[in-house]
Amino acid sequence: MSGLSRVETSALARWWRNLDRVTLACVGLLIGLGYVLMLAASPAVASRIGASRNMFILKQVIFLALAGAIVLGTSYLSRQAIKKLAIIGGIIALGATAMTLVHGMEIKGARRWIALPMMSVQPSEFLKPCFAVVTGWLLSARRSVVMWGNIAFPGMLVAFLCFGFILVLLKSQPDIGMLSVITMVFMTQLFVDGLKLYWVGLCVAGMAGAFAIAYIVFPHVQSRVQRFLHPDVGDHYQIDTALRAFGNGGLLGRGPGEGRVKDLLPDAHADFVFAVAGEEYGLILCIGIILLFGIIVLRTLLKLMHEDDPFVIVSTAGLVTGFGLQAFVNMGSTLHLIPTKGMTLPFISYGGSSAMSVALTMGMVLALTRHHVGQSRIGQRASVPYGQAPLFERNAP
Repeated sequence: MSGLSRVETSALARWWRNLDRVTLACVGLLIGLGYVLMLAASPAVASRIGASRNMFILKQVIFLALAGAIVLGTSYLSRQAIKKLAIIGGIIALGATAMTLVHGMEIKGARRWIALPMMSVQPSEFLKPCFAVVTGWLLSARRSVVMWGNIAFPGMLVAFLCFGFILVLLKSQPDIGMLSVITMVFMTQLFVDGLKLYWVGLCVAGMAGAFAIAYIVFPHVQSRVQRFLHPDVGDHYQIDTALRAFGNGGLLGRGPGEGRVKDLLPDAHADFVFAVAGEEYGLILCIGIILLFGIIVLRTLLKLMHEDDPFVIVSTAGLVTGFGLQAFVNMGSTLHLIPTKGMTLPFISYGGSSAMSVALTMGMVLALTRHHVGQSRIGQRASVPYGQAPLFERNAP
């Protein structure tokens, strides 16, 4: 790409010049770490279930190659194309998620997956990025789209109806973890869009009430919370083993292939891959992984401070919130900072649905944050349409 000079006017050259190459590089490093850690974690898991030692490796090579292609391909799209992709993808993901309730695979008491040849798909993974972009479009459209009789488009109402439908579907599977992440994404987007602080307080209170109900209604949620709050109660084998792995790894790790946690944990290649990284490569690599996620999230949010398109601001804030939350939940669960939740570490844990959905997320982020004609430049204050203050400042005193 270095051959693309500043005077090149082709679409490819413009795409490369306007792309956030630092974020793209961080995504590439995470994909590379996904390959390395899958080589470390998956052979022992495959052997335990009687499969070929290379089964998970070969599958993940394909998944991550597709993920890289999705990131690059999606980042090339225009903002209008991203909007259309999210609407179409969201409709398909909603239909497929509803289908899991009837024809889905049941694993550990939950119906979240649809069986396909060679793999299973979790449609709700694709709801996160599509819903974030659709919500951004709906919330921005209520300011710019006027219906008959000079009535503003009811974007807020439609967004809440979509969220309510998703809530019912995910509660029915059940998938409380995914529902929690999507809820946090939606609340973040409402706040960024300018929701009054007292409404924010009511939303937070409503979320607390919903979590309390989930604790009462779902035994597996109650069990996880109890084990987190009372370390001396229940089975803590997985968490204790993961924490010992970090201790064994120390600063520089025991070395590639020398870890033992992958031989002991059934989900070492997925939910507990961060523990494998800590044991074999040490604290240095773990800090590096955290920094990569932090750079992606913080850099994206800083770019939004100089954006003047409400659709881009609200959509991208939702996308990067979901991406960061997923990483935090995985690493926080492994380190026993929060109750355990089976959620993958983006680009690093094994899983086709996860790899491709986070690739779609980051492709959308890169597309939406590309510099466009008319976009405000860094260091200048953008003027927001419709005579309103910048979205990030609307809640300020």
